[in-house]
Amino acid sequence: MTLPQATKTLVQCDFDGTITERDVSYLILDAFAEGNWRPLLQDYEEGKIPVGEFNTKAFAMVKADEATLLKFIDGKIMIRPGLQEMGDCCDRKGLRLVVVSNGLLFYVKAMLEKAGLEKLEMYAAHTRFQPAGMEVCYIGPDGKQMHAGLKEAYSRHFLRQDYRLIYVGNGASDVMPAQYADKIFARDTLLASCKEKQIECQPFNNLSEVTRILECM
Repeated sequence: MTLPQATKTLVQCDFDGTITERDVSYLILDAFAEGNWRPLLQDYEEGKIPVGEFNTKAFAMVKADEATLLKFIDGKIMIRPGLQEMGDCCDRKGLRLVVVSNGLLFYVKAMLEKAGLEKLEMYAAHTRFQPAGMEVCYIGPDGKQMHAGLKEAYSRHFLRQDYRLIYVGNGASDVMPAQYADKIFARDTLLASCKEKQIECQPFNNLSEVTRILECM
């Protein structure tokens, strides 16, 4: 597919399980949550509560500070191969690369900085570290707090700015926002959902595969 010269294109990319090979938030909760957070995860996965409520309640069980958590995840979570390559490709081709995640901004930012991509646009949950437990909130593109649909809100926001959307994701929370895209790169749950709904998508294992296709667009 060749894009017209005048078309603005934006690549919206998920973080946990897409840029990373494992979900960072679940690793943190398993290690530091002072309580059983798994029933909350089950409620979220079954659609009984929105992601904002899940993260608010689950991370309220975590009383460790930011430095402790970043030290803990260092070396335990791998960046999926090809991230730098994808960033360089987007720069060369004038594509706006944006990370939108239901994860927590403090670790998204730290991991992208360590990967040399600190200048990337990134949107995720804001956190305050309190002795009684972490406080988590999502801020939408309008600057207001929201409890669900962060990724969809940003997808719609980008479309209103006249961008053509390319989506890269892996999870259940990527299913809705990906449907706004002209081109979908999918793996795991998102890939299965696209196949079930007969939505055209491009499977990928690493981000170098995404880059090779972006280069030809």
